[in-house]
Parts: sequence; structure tokens; C-alpha cells
Amino acid sequence: MISAYFDRLEGNKAVLLVGEELTKVNFPQDYLPPGISPGDYVKITMERDAEATEEAEDEALDLLKGSQGKFTR
Repeated sequence: MISAYFDRLEGNKAVLLVGEELTKVNFPQDYLPPGISPGDYVKITMERDAEATEEAEDEALDLLKGSQGKFTR
């Protein structure tokens, strides 16, 4: 889990200051939790999406297989 401070809005982006180093991250406002305001802290969790990764790899391989022989020198 990562702690982030909601510093301010810039257009439709929330400026979050993340971690102990307070690294600036621009985050889409639409993905903020309801009721959050500048000055609040949020918790961010992430995990690898193995299923989506595998699907993307399979799609890329299918595209590569389909293009074999189409390009000649």
C-alpha cells in the first residue's frame, strides 16, 4: 500500500504527492474516491493483472502470425 497526499487539482488532474519522498503524480480526477478534497490522504494499492497481460501477449502474437509473409524485400 502506498500513501499519497492530495495536494490540488490542475484541470481534470489531481496532483498527488506519493510516498515518503512526496513524488508528484498527476492522476485522473475521475478515478478519485467520492468525497475526497485537497488536503486528504489516500491509500493506493496495485497488483499485477496477469490475465490482462496474457491476453495482450496473445493478441500481439496473433497479429505477428497474421502478418508473416505479407512483407517481402
